Amino acid sequence: MNLLFANDKTGEYPPSWYAASTDAMPPFDSLKGQVDADVCIVGAGYTGLSAALHLAEAGRRVVVLDAHRVGFGASGRNGGQLGSGQRVDQEALEKMAGRETARALWDLGEDAKALVKNLIAKHNINCHLKPGVAWTGSTASDVAGLHDYAAVLQNRYDYDQIEALDADACHALCPSPDYKGGLLDRGAAHLHPLALTVGLARAASAAGAQIFERSCVHHLDHGKRVTLRTDAGRVVADHVILACNGYLSSLAPAVSARVMPINNFIVATEPLENRAQEVLTQDIAVADSRFVVNYFRLSHDKRLLFGGGESYGYRFPSDISAVVRKPMQIVFPHLKDVKIDFAWGGTLGITMKRFPYLARVAPNILSASGYSGHGVGTATHAGQLMAKAIQGETDGFDTMAAIPTPAFPGGGALRTPLLVLAMSWYALRDRLGF
Repeated sequence: MNLLFANDKTGEYPPSWYAASTDAMPPFDSLKGQVDADVCIVGAGYTGLSAALHLAEAGRRVVVLDAHRVGFGASGRNGGQLGSGQRVDQEALEKMAGRETARALWDLGEDAKALVKNLIAKHNINCHLKPGVAWTGSTASDVAGLHDYAAVLQNRYDYDQIEALDADACHALCPSPDYKGGLLDRGAAHLHPLALTVGLARAASAAGAQIFERSCVHHLDHGKRVTLRTDAGRVVADHVILACNGYLSSLAPAVSARVMPINNFIVATEPLENRAQEVLTQDIAVADSRFVVNYFRLSHDKRLLFGGGESYGYRFPSDISAVVRKPMQIVFPHLKDVKIDFAWGGTLGITMKRFPYLARVAPNILSASGYSGHGVGTATHAGQLMAKAIQGETDGFDTMAAIPTPAFPGGGALRTPLLVLAMSWYALRDRLGF
């Protein structure tokens, strides 16, 4: 079974609030016949569109192929949080790679955040960008860890956009009985993810990139020039960028062994109107400290957008609303009567260490994936780093690619059952309050 077609209709966006609230582009044509390119990019999400935009602006002949629509995958379905740094915290990165490399990775993470903000401003992308993301803790030990981490960023990384929140400050911001404190990052932000993706597609197309939708790549022929085959056509290119994240499948087995697709789910409630203050008193986003993270924010029309719950097979659950309502009622028991208007799932890519996997698959084939829930900034930046690498500027790409990324144990047959066991254990710890 191909994940690209397991849960969605071909060439259609999922029934999300994002799709319902986006000024959609007219569909791009499907690929027919042969097209020649300097660079062919597989995947029209943040990674692929960022790479396409930067390469087209540099004068390269760029072709982008997507099996469905631009922003069809995780780029158009996620929680919309533009976080600071990397998905892995700085103390863990210091242990993994040393303090000097950890500092370089922090700086790259800040570059990623700045890149997204600059692209939004430069291309006038209306995606409701707003500052502020809070991390909340449900136990005293979680809160202590968050406060310690805020101090690390302030003192060791000179980051002055973060503040610790005690219980009173946290409740004043987010009146959930589940949270005991946390931290607030004013340098992070939140946005409408599909609107950002569509804006990047418009910018890339205007810069000269050719985008083909409903054009699933099913085979790569490696060589001095690479041939990418779809059902109705092919692209012959000097360079290839694989920007498929959780949907990579068999195009690059060595990458797929290190990037595991998992599913995550989001709901959008009815507009809360005057009850919005029962969720958040400021227009920020929130993510909590659970292993299976709950994340939420208010939309510009005052809906609660709440993400929670994961699955590890190919199929989404039949009742996504019921899956997400369970953690939502733990965080907001006072909203148990609120109607859910939209519910959708999405597939993302994770790695063993939760650090993105950037790799040179072949001398002229680059790949970036495995953003592990931190993709709004990191994926957009990875696209830019690969565009630069193709043009000979490899420092940023090499720094990210140097972090070792082990394959998941068990191979194709066992890695999903092993992951289910591990995730179930951590989810149980969450429920028991450890």
